[in-house]
Amino acid sequence: MHQGKLVFSQVMTYLPLTTFRRCVATHRGEHKVKDFSCLDQFFAMAFAQLTYRESLRDIEVNLRAQAHRLYHMGFRCATISRNTLANANATRPWQISFRSAKAAIKLHTLLDLRGSIPSFIHITDGKTHEVNILDDLHIEQGAYYLMDRGYLDFARLYSLHASGAFFVTRAKSNTKFKRRYSHPVDRTASNVICDQTGVLPLFYASKDYPATLRRVVVKDDAGDRIIFLTNNFALKPEMIAALYKQRWQVELFFKWIKQHLRIKTFLGTSENAVKTQIWIAVCTYVLIAIVKKRLHLPHSLYEILQILSLTMFETTPINQLLTPSSGKLNDGNQPKQMSLL
Repeated sequence: MHQGKLVFSQVMTYLPLTTFRRCVATHRGEHKVKDFSCLDQFFAMAFAQLTYRESLRDIEVNLRAQAHRLYHMGFRCATISRNTLANANATRPWQISFRSAKAAIKLHTLLDLRGSIPSFIHITDGKTHEVNILDDLHIEQGAYYLMDRGYLDFARLYSLHASGAFFVTRAKSNTKFKRRYSHPVDRTASNVICDQTGVLPLFYASKDYPATLRRVVVKDDAGDRIIFLTNNFALKPEMIAALYKQRWQVELFFKWIKQHLRIKTFLGTSENAVKTQIWIAVCTYVLIAIVKKRLHLPHSLYEILQILSLTMFETTPINQLLTPSSGKLNDGNQPKQMSLL
């Protein structure tokens, strides 16, 4: 007798089915589909991401071995066929959730640090430069945009400034800056070397960004100088450096994608199949982030994923599954040890 929800089913309860079905209807994802629904496709690909399956055959073998549990996992199809899954990935619109000789893509991501959840993602081929994506962003007034040196384009940064947003980015080694005046800093109590206000002296740079800029130079733990440029003049220089440090959350996101998406083994070679796999992987990441937030779990996303990958077919509630044991043994259940004299 089946008792309790499987862990996989518990995770999928956080999927907003109403929104999902609306997307399926909008893009006609189930046009002429009889058995293998878009939800079944999503569940199969999410299962592959959560359990680190690396091929369509791997997915098929593992799910068929648990055929008697598919219904309790949320599937409504009787069996999972790799041919059916491959065809669904290749033909159904990736919006619901490259060349085969060179699987080069870029995943341009704007991460909301309040929940470590992507608020904007754009997938391009490997030749598209990162800075072009700034043209597609919907700028939120008063928000802080933390960017690395790959996005250093003064015309686009000025557009951010004109929209009422703030940015913090790193200057390149050849970036020219003309100081107008310096703010006092305490070098003994902080790693801040200087805090300056100035302008860009070169003709084209000053034309692209005609306003004043703030230049903050700090020293990292290794003793190297890091130069930040920002249009915010209110925050303390230590806070500017601390804000940019939060950009590491983006690196952690991409580290997760690289570790769990298995980019070298795309489950399909067409552009649609690649985008389908990427978007379902991102959706899976977001679901785990939602689970972490809703259940107030102290674990990192990496720890949660590692535990879930081994417990997909258990029926233990997730919050209990991730509760660390006390590590104490029950002495009453231990056999009595006689001492030798």
